Amino acid sequence: MTIQSEHSVRRWVSRSTIGRVFALSLVATTATATMGTAAVAAPSTHGGSQDLGPNVTVFDPSTPVSEIQAKLDATYAKQVDNEMGTARYAYYFKPGTYGTADQPLQFKVGYYTEIAGLGANPGDVVINGKVEVYNRCLENGGTSNCLALVNFWRTLSNLSINVNGKGQDGCRGSANFWAVSQAVSLRRINVTGGNLSLMDYCTAGPQYASGGFIADSKAGTIVNGSQQQWLTRNSEVGTWSNGVWNQVFAGVVGAPDDSAFPNPPYTTLATTPISREKPYLFVDANGKYNVRVPSAAKNTSGTTWSAGQTAGRTIPLSDFYVAKPGDSVSKINLALLAGKNLLLTPGTYDIARSIEVRWPNQVVLGIGHATLTAVNGSTPLEIADVPGIIVAGVTIDAGTKESDVLLRVGKEHNWLRFSDPKNPTTLSDVYFRVGGPHIGKTDTALQVNSDNVLIDHTWVWRGDHGVEGFTGGVNGDNQRWVTNTGRYGAVINGDNVTATGLFVEHFQKYNTVWNGEHGTTVLYQNELPYDPPTQADWMNGTVEGYAGYKVNNKVKFHNLYGAGVYVFNQNNPTIHTENGFEVPSTPGVKLHHIMTVNLSAGIIDHVVNGVGDPADTTKIGVPVYLADYPAA
Repeated sequence: MTIQSEHSVRRWVSRSTIGRVFALSLVATTATATMGTAAVAAPSTHGGSQDLGPNVTVFDPSTPVSEIQAKLDATYAKQVDNEMGTARYAYYFKPGTYGTADQPLQFKVGYYTEIAGLGANPGDVVINGKVEVYNRCLENGGTSNCLALVNFWRTLSNLSINVNGKGQDGCRGSANFWAVSQAVSLRRINVTGGNLSLMDYCTAGPQYASGGFIADSKAGTIVNGSQQQWLTRNSEVGTWSNGVWNQVFAGVVGAPDDSAFPNPPYTTLATTPISREKPYLFVDANGKYNVRVPSAAKNTSGTTWSAGQTAGRTIPLSDFYVAKPGDSVSKINLALLAGKNLLLTPGTYDIARSIEVRWPNQVVLGIGHATLTAVNGSTPLEIADVPGIIVAGVTIDAGTKESDVLLRVGKEHNWLRFSDPKNPTTLSDVYFRVGGPHIGKTDTALQVNSDNVLIDHTWVWRGDHGVEGFTGGVNGDNQRWVTNTGRYGAVINGDNVTATGLFVEHFQKYNTVWNGEHGTTVLYQNELPYDPPTQADWMNGTVEGYAGYKVNNKVKFHNLYGAGVYVFNQNNPTIHTENGFEVPSTPGVKLHHIMTVNLSAGIIDHVVNGVGDPADTTKIGVPVYLADYPAA
């Protein structure tokens, strides 16, 4: 049921208020009975600093640049190769300027590291220098096979970079390099004084990169280079160079024209259908910590901060339960039931029963890539069928016992749903892993049952590599197929669900299944699973394989803009997949700028519904494009 009238909203809020009063009474009673185990107050502040745990560092403009440099360099040295590790870090900069023309602050960002400003606007924190990610060189002692294909899991937000390459060589000094792939976001960034490059062209080849996301940011010249796909949303750019397979722009001032698609392969929407920026920490004039929660907006372009503070609401951090690894889920849930919001500080959390988010407009904000790991087949995060819940900055890992779902938004087959198209439940920078750091098992990673939900950048990943103890090669891949199991990546059952930046990879049946009406996806990136042992293992009844993107045959209205499905059946190169996309053939279901591509093994026979040439090994790395389906 969609809430449409103001009266209905007030009535729902009234019921929520009554419920919270009851919950607060329950918490008070429970706290008395359990000698304080249900306390919900956030940690106290001391001298204007907030206790956010041992893996959060807050810098002040008075801190010497050399001290900041040493701290960040030491963390990078730990994290540059720590792809499957458990360490998590967040580094925050209070308002002010860091680095000078003669002594710039130049540092690199490794795995599971968040860098962010604590100003109300990006211009409140200025770094004179560079904040960078380079290729990883994986062979010959780190001198060759240099690429960014596995530069995952890092975050940069809410600050300005005045690019200064002093002291670097001529190539390194030519840009601020941000060579990344999936599960990496740039938000609320203003780059001035130099170029922003999304590839690292200063190392030996092949210099590949595969995916990324920019939102609510501004930059002059952006060098896209070898990036295979990228979404830029609600931003402002001067010029954009290059494009490999799939470059999508939504609500971007200065975005390139897409009329010559696929040469270059640009997809440009003048406005974003619906957007909401990710919540962010900031420090007010009194030194108090707050979380700004941006409002949702429809059909917008450009940044939210160019004319002043981003529209939205401010929540003091005292209204959050500040969780740290080791806190019990019971304690967290009592705080949420009492109406607290939840801040997950950096670290890994073992979740044996669901964290339950019940109230409208509650916020769950993870910092430093906080990670929830399913234990004993749990669903780590359950979101109620109510308006305006926000989950942001959280990674969810499958555990060794199979979970039904890793994150569920709303109950299945629930006729009593409350939602608001002007205030969608929102998932921002929420990432999923099935395998990688350890064996993982789930039936479905993300299940959305509620109506009016916004998915703003997610990577839903069944691991194609990791440290699960497999031997590699064909035997190792066979083992992965039966041990590291995930059937469905994203299953969308709700109506009016929008996804901006939907990356889903390697699941063993449909990677994405869209059952709800009036769905919209802006940029979809998918790799089919690498590891089916035989064609018999990769059959959908009598159909060869599962499409990378499936819209239910009963759906009447759906829009998809800028999408790619890739095949790399390295375990058995003879395997076929009949279609990259499967959708009902009806005028209300429209696919715009879609493609398939062969990465060197296996075959996708058609792009969509039997239409389009095969992506086979005669055209490795050469996409098969369709401008529109049905044909315009």
